[in-house]
Amino acid sequence: MPIVTTGQWLSVSANVKRDSNNRRIFDEHDVKWIKDLVCLKKCGMSIQEMKEYLALCLQGESTIMKRKEMLSRKQEMLRESIRELENSIDYIDWKHNFYDEVLSGKRPYVSNLICLKEETD
Repeated sequence: MPIVTTGQWLSVSANVKRDSNNRRIFDEHDVKWIKDLVCLKKCGMSIQEMKEYLALCLQGESTIMKRKEMLSRKQEMLRESIRELENSIDYIDWKHNFYDEVLSGKRPYVSNLICLKEETD
């Protein structure tokens, strides 16, 4: 992980330990937390949201519902992103099929761009 990125993660980490030379020491628990943060980042969580999530985690069990709500919002955003990506893939599949039919002579070539250009002339 790049140093700059490590610094960002450390700003969202609790109780980072240091050795006698002031170098950070990461135990197994720290590494797991950083892996969790990487996953949350991939889910679209901002550093600020991760800090809020950490603050809730540090408050203990009483904040589980709030944490669950945060994750549910991110989950819905990811589901919407997946739907948008699937629509994009469907369009590309359709366009590939269209081009295959044009190349094989099954369909005449018609371009929306050319039609629009001709209409504006």
